[in-house]
Amino acid sequence: MSSHLGYLLLGLGAGSAIAALGLGLVMVYRASGVINLAQGALGMFVALAFFNFRETGDVTLPLVGLPASFHVLQRPTLATALAVFIPYGLVLGAVVYLLVFRPLRRSPPLAQVVASVGLFLYLWAVAELRFPGEVMIRTIVDDSGLNVFGRLVTSDQFYVAAMVAAVSGALWLVGNRTRFGLATTAAAENERGAVLAGLRPDLLALGNWSLAVCLAGTFTILAAQITRLDPLTTSLAVVPALAAALLGGFRSYGAVVIGGLVLGMGASELTNLQADHTWVPQVGWQQGLPLLVILGVMLLRGRPLPDRGALAAVRFPGAPQPRHAVVVAAVGVPLAAAAMFAVGPDLRSGLIASAIAAVISLSVVVLTGWVGQISLAPLAFAGVAGFALVRLSAANLGLLAPVLAVVVATAVGVLVGLPAARVRGMSLAIATLAAAVAIEELLFKWSWFTGGVEGVRAPKLSLFGADLSISAPGAEFPRPIFGVVCVVVCGAAALVVAGLLRSRVGVAFLAVRGNERAAAAAGVNVSQVKLMAFAVSAALAGVGGVLLAYQRQSLSVQSYQVFVSLSVVALTYLAGITSISGALLAGALAPEGLVTALSGSTSSSTTQFAINGMALIVVAILAPEGITGVVRHRWKSAAIGRSFNRAEPRAVLKSEVGG
Repeated sequence: MSSHLGYLLLGLGAGSAIAALGLGLVMVYRASGVINLAQGALGMFVALAFFNFRETGDVTLPLVGLPASFHVLQRPTLATALAVFIPYGLVLGAVVYLLVFRPLRRSPPLAQVVASVGLFLYLWAVAELRFPGEVMIRTIVDDSGLNVFGRLVTSDQFYVAAMVAAVSGALWLVGNRTRFGLATTAAAENERGAVLAGLRPDLLALGNWSLAVCLAGTFTILAAQITRLDPLTTSLAVVPALAAALLGGFRSYGAVVIGGLVLGMGASELTNLQADHTWVPQVGWQQGLPLLVILGVMLLRGRPLPDRGALAAVRFPGAPQPRHAVVVAAVGVPLAAAAMFAVGPDLRSGLIASAIAAVISLSVVVLTGWVGQISLAPLAFAGVAGFALVRLSAANLGLLAPVLAVVVATAVGVLVGLPAARVRGMSLAIATLAAAVAIEELLFKWSWFTGGVEGVRAPKLSLFGADLSISAPGAEFPRPIFGVVCVVVCGAAALVVAGLLRSRVGVAFLAVRGNERAAAAAGVNVSQVKLMAFAVSAALAGVGGVLLAYQRQSLSVQSYQVFVSLSVVALTYLAGITSISGALLAGALAPEGLVTALSGSTSSSTTQFAINGMALIVVAILAPEGITGVVRHRWKSAAIGRSFNRAEPRAVLKSEVGG
């Protein structure tokens, strides 16, 4: 028993960091109504910049286009570093609010989600570019060892936990006993009434954003000597922080701290169980724990239908009906297939990558664009299908293997979609993000399923004995025939999706997206429609995952990491999340896709993630319908203008004759 208590205490430091991020999430949500998925990334960047400053005296800037850093001091002390980086965190929070989330304050949840995803991708990529090497972590809090219940527990665990508890108490006092806190609560409950009372909701939100980012940075710095400080791992700490915030109802600071500490200590105990018991699978149970908490809270507190008027302010980009889909496919697919034989290997690789990415983007269009269910796990479903293909092919199932792999991905998609029956919007985005992390940690790190660190080899694609695989020697790689398969599958998927939108199912999809209560009143089974959308989306992602496995030949966990899944959603939104043409454009814009091949770009994929993140923020603010939506509206406006110009002379002539 004492051994278990000792391991629980070893999780105090990680739990404190989770709790601090959760406190920041609650502050931001109460002040502006935004659930900031980039909260962990903001804390990560401040912490990395802090430790880099202590070594070099350089202040690192997060904005691409400006100098990477500027020199301040030769040998900064801890005091000078804190004096610089506490204001740094405050300013960063203010800039993020003013440039990103203030313009989106009246936007639908989808725009806010994609903006925070864009910020997440941008900060992660910029951190990888700004800090390419290992950043030295210097001790800040005393870390002398204490023997507690037979385990050596460092004292910094207790200090950091006490600090986060003190901050929680201070936030409660500020929120309930000061003018600033009471004004923030009043503005959150009724913004219009707060304005009439002479309050400034924008300034209140600005102050809360600044404090939240400063808090995230400070506790990420303090916890860095206890937990791992890494651009991706630390950024994804927002998932357990979201679980802690949900436990507190995004209101109670004390409950958030308790939830964060329990999650950190529970994860530590799971590590102990894995070490002591060989029967426990060596997978990331620690990362799966927040998913269980999130699902439990949502299933208990969620409602099958939104409250009356809850969706009044929700607006989605228009979903255009696909016109002449069969004609476009009949012309486009043969042309793309012929191009596979006519172009060189680089362009051929770009076409193949774009066709596969377009199929996965179609899954985002169906689920998020047409049904309004914000899912951040499309590549997780693709990964399930890819690894399932390898395992099923080992059983010599032939063509049945890819079919069953898609079925497995569909089943996982339906399981992930079960919370959609009771939650929606940002809540569902949180659940699917947690699911993506859990799938990566529980399934993709299960060595039997994925081959562990070395990965697994995908089978060669063949049909009735004919070799359709991508493999070929020298300049013949990739083989054109594999490209033809990818193009045909992409065209078929687009036709199926187009037919789906024109059917009664598509009408039900759009009805649920527009107003769930009205759809239910019209006889639509809302829960069934949502699960059907998750099934279709996961199946499309599974088809893309199977093609991706055949293309890459060697599969590993790195192929399906969460940030890549977020990038898929980002690119689809950027291109146009409600149209088939948007999915096709997203495929062309994908890393290693057609646009990259045509431009001959040599920039790293990390740089492309930074560009994609920045572009996503800009599009969410200025053009929520995406690139294809802007083009479509301008084309219609030009057509109307031409029709008016042609009609006007006839009208004038008629009036003259009549006169």
